[in-house]
Amino acid sequence: MTVVATPPAPKLDLPPLKLGPLTVDTPVILAPMAGITNSAFRRLCREYGGGLYVAEMVTSRALVERTPESLRIISHDEDEDVRSVQLYGVDPVTVGQAVRMLVEEDRADHIDLNFGCPVPKVTRRGGGSALPWKIDLFTSIVQTAVKEASRGNIPLTIKMRKGIDEDHLTYLDAGRIARDSGVAAVALHGRTAAQFYSGQADWSAIARLREALPDIPVLGNGDIWSAEDAVRMVRETGVDGVVVGRGCQGRPWLFGDLMAAFEGSDVRHKPALRQVAESIYRHAELMVETFGDEGKALREIRKHMAWYLKGYVVGSELRNRLALVTSLEVLRGTLDELDLDSPYPGADAEGPRGRAGSPKKPALPKDWLLNRSLDAEQSRDISFAELDVSGG
Repeated sequence: MTVVATPPAPKLDLPPLKLGPLTVDTPVILAPMAGITNSAFRRLCREYGGGLYVAEMVTSRALVERTPESLRIISHDEDEDVRSVQLYGVDPVTVGQAVRMLVEEDRADHIDLNFGCPVPKVTRRGGGSALPWKIDLFTSIVQTAVKEASRGNIPLTIKMRKGIDEDHLTYLDAGRIARDSGVAAVALHGRTAAQFYSGQADWSAIARLREALPDIPVLGNGDIWSAEDAVRMVRETGVDGVVVGRGCQGRPWLFGDLMAAFEGSDVRHKPALRQVAESIYRHAELMVETFGDEGKALREIRKHMAWYLKGYVVGSELRNRLALVTSLEVLRGTLDELDLDSPYPGADAEGPRGRAGSPKKPALPKDWLLNRSLDAEQSRDISFAELDVSGG
């Protein structure tokens, strides 16, 4: 991988991230992303830099029911030092059962609860970023999960958004409740559910949460596209670490840049197309190992192609063929047709990536916003609201 020097920066005065008994030397967390952060991608990222690498979000009901897909999602490589799992759920009982399973069967070293997912199939059931609006439900889930996790001395954290929309913000209340319930850290994505991934993340909200919770680690998420963005977020908000999501799609080497930047190094990865092609093929090989099915693995790698090739001069015909590869052999041959001597394209390969979506009215359960407590009908419905597949 080609690395180049940028203007030197002073080392951040940022200590390792402490999560209960765990110490994360580089305070950077890979955000769980459905269909992305499987063991193959986590390994690829780990090969470049340090941090905490969280598996894809899994629903608590699916885990309790031991569906094959949920068990795959929580599987980790033997050399993953910290087995990190993110749970989604809307029923305190089911979430508690899922946490208990992870603890009693020694399947995780760190558990995160998702209160940030904005996709309609999650929020319309009262989950994800819709859930903290209901203070009683949120409190019950967090307290139950912390209690179950503490049986195994497993640190439990939460990830959330600012709220449902600008008129229904929840992050300060939720942060204080989580802190008082004994969570190890709180991560905030500086957008509302209504924003989806559009517009700019509100780092000032992250700074307000950091100020409101001086006694536990607060992590910032949103619009970290480069190591310099991460350094700027830490300096502007005072957070104890950063959470990186879409910024690493097609750029697993970003974690190497982040580790270097936090240590004050001026080294950055600026890969020529040859190195990108090598990473794509390595990613595909790891996917085959993960799924044990070459066809499925190659179907999964297709979604990553546009991210890897962003900004590089690659013709539409080759791009289309790469998006339809069916085997490692076909992938290798197609990658070899690229102009592998093409240099790093600079800014064209950087910046936002992934689908941002557009602002939209969040899908919510009936009368969800009328008050901040569950009514009788919502209480009856909530136990049936768990999804039986992984959320987005």
